[in-house]
Amino acid sequence: MRFIALLLLALMAVPVRGQDVPYFVAYSDDMQEPGSLEIGSKMATGKLPLGNRFFGDSVELEYGTTAWWTSELYLDVTGTTNESTVFGGFRLENRFHPLALKHWINPVLYTEFEDINGADKSVLEVVGHDGKGNLATNSSASRKQKEREVELKLILSSDAKSWNFSENLIFEKNLSNTPWEFGYALGVSHPLRSQGTPDRCVACLENVSAGAELYGGLGDRYGVGTRLTSQYLGPVTNWQIPHGPRFSLGTGFGLNDYSLPRIYRVGIAYEPGQVGTLIHRLLAR
Repeated sequence: MRFIALLLLALMAVPVRGQDVPYFVAYSDDMQEPGSLEIGSKMATGKLPLGNRFFGDSVELEYGTTAWWTSELYLDVTGTTNESTVFGGFRLENRFHPLALKHWINPVLYTEFEDINGADKSVLEVVGHDGKGNLATNSSASRKQKEREVELKLILSSDAKSWNFSENLIFEKNLSNTPWEFGYALGVSHPLRSQGTPDRCVACLENVSAGAELYGGLGDRYGVGTRLTSQYLGPVTNWQIPHGPRFSLGTGFGLNDYSLPRIYRVGIAYEPGQVGTLIHRLLAR
């Protein structure tokens, strides 16, 4: 976390372009600009009713490979109060925009390979019958459990009068002999003010977006549905500082006894701009 904070501060002088949607779990059709890099961190924390508080942090490196293809690397770190802090593994993600122009509904195809372990508590999605019991295991013991998985998502996103509506269907398969698991995430958001001001303004309302996320598991191939699945609903918001970082906050409230009572989320992201330009500036110093 210190490394990420220092890196973000070192890049503060470079112009950036921010994205407005404040989602932590749901994806919209936003794609990274070609050749542009975004560095970020998403942290989730919660507490079992009779357990210790945990946190899971995902450090993100997102790169715009082309105008229709964005790649991302996640590095996960997990810790639990009165236990240890461990490396949770890595994820390689690719998103593809099959349509060149904006439409009423904009689809994105998502693929991901995960090489994580049982200690991971980043809660980047909820699938199958994932519940609070999965987050109760001791980190030192569960880190020995390897989980290599593939994940597919169908992302649908629509924009109407500054509102964004995003719907995700999730399909996940452990590469061992386990069934496909399913999940979903829904997001809606809107800037607090649609019209921008001509002058640079840090605290203007158009730099703040607010909305809500609903997400949860949908069972597996042997039983699709919401029975014995965890479900969460809660507000999300972000603040994009012009030519600076983007800060995000969110809370997921558990909707049934299978869920955690609450998951709190904090995010920070910074886009230093074109990688070629950044390397040139660093070499010129």
